[in-house]
Amino acid sequence: MAESGRGPAGPEADVIIGKDGAVGLVTLNRPAALNALTTPMRAAIAEAFPRWARDPLIYAVVIASATSRAFCAGGDIKETTEWGRSRRAEAVKSLAAEYSLNWLLECFTKPTVSLIDGLVIGSGVGISLYGTHRVAGERYRFAMPETGIGLFPDDGVSWAFARMPDEIGMYLALTGRAIGRADAYRLGLVTHCIPSARFGEIPAALCTADTVDPLLDDRHEDPGPGELEQLRGVIGRCFSAETLENLRERLRAERGASATWAQGVLDDMSQRSPTSLKITHRHVRLARTLDLRDTLRQDFRLGCRCLEGHDFYEGVRAALIDRDQAPKWQPQRLEDVSEAMVDAYFASLGGDELQLPSRAEMQAVAP
Repeated sequence: MAESGRGPAGPEADVIIGKDGAVGLVTLNRPAALNALTTPMRAAIAEAFPRWARDPLIYAVVIASATSRAFCAGGDIKETTEWGRSRRAEAVKSLAAEYSLNWLLECFTKPTVSLIDGLVIGSGVGISLYGTHRVAGERYRFAMPETGIGLFPDDGVSWAFARMPDEIGMYLALTGRAIGRADAYRLGLVTHCIPSARFGEIPAALCTADTVDPLLDDRHEDPGPGELEQLRGVIGRCFSAETLENLRERLRAERGASATWAQGVLDDMSQRSPTSLKITHRHVRLARTLDLRDTLRQDFRLGCRCLEGHDFYEGVRAALIDRDQAPKWQPQRLEDVSEAMVDAYFASLGGDELQLPSRAEMQAVAP
């Protein structure tokens, strides 16, 4: 049964909120934009979860895509850039709502199953990572490519990156490179690997409150070895550097079988915003000592500063508007991004800091 959400209800909505027996259903339904999340889509999701938390008849929630092309290709960049230029207060409010939704999903206590086939990028990671179960189909591709458009990995994902072994999280954060489901499974980004042809069986069983773990465990297939396994040594050796300048020197010093890979990483990073690289490097390192709530608060500081700066708008122009793939970053060289410039991104917002309730407050279910 479909429920009304923001925008039109029913099959025309960009996100369809519904329920079937014991399962709440979130269906991303914006195929032409690969389910890129708008502010109204997030608002509809944020409205549904507290209601389901209070509903004793809801056992679990399923988040899925109406298209096989992607789960979610991130946030709606057009909306963010337009609002950032001309409606800054609304852009900031939208950021706050985005990160508040991440925290809401983290604090939700009922089983939440995301069925992910195809691309899961940026904000799409943010609405799926904090659920109890994350199921990858055979076309699953994960990436946080924000440094390529003058941003940084947000939605709390730097907290997850900071806890990955062998500096793999730092590697994924800085380079924005994509990984498949085998690597995602080994890293804990997904909990199960199930053929997408069987995705429909999962909400069908959950609607009668079948226990979620046996349901998914019985359908799980080992995805085999990942691509990152053979790179763990060189990634750990290079991406453990204290500074980006030193990291770059370590990549240049690689010899033998890893030299070609290292040069490719250097080439990739040379195309990315130097400022974004610097703030991302610090953000992931700081997140090692933060909980998710404080990481999201730090995301908000950085996001607000990116809206005030140059590189985000220039990165979007080069990648998505003019598509010349030739961004003119300011500054253009890593060496010209000073510590003071990075400090300014992390400085307190004072009374404008993101306010997130405690976990206990979030989980206090009102009658």
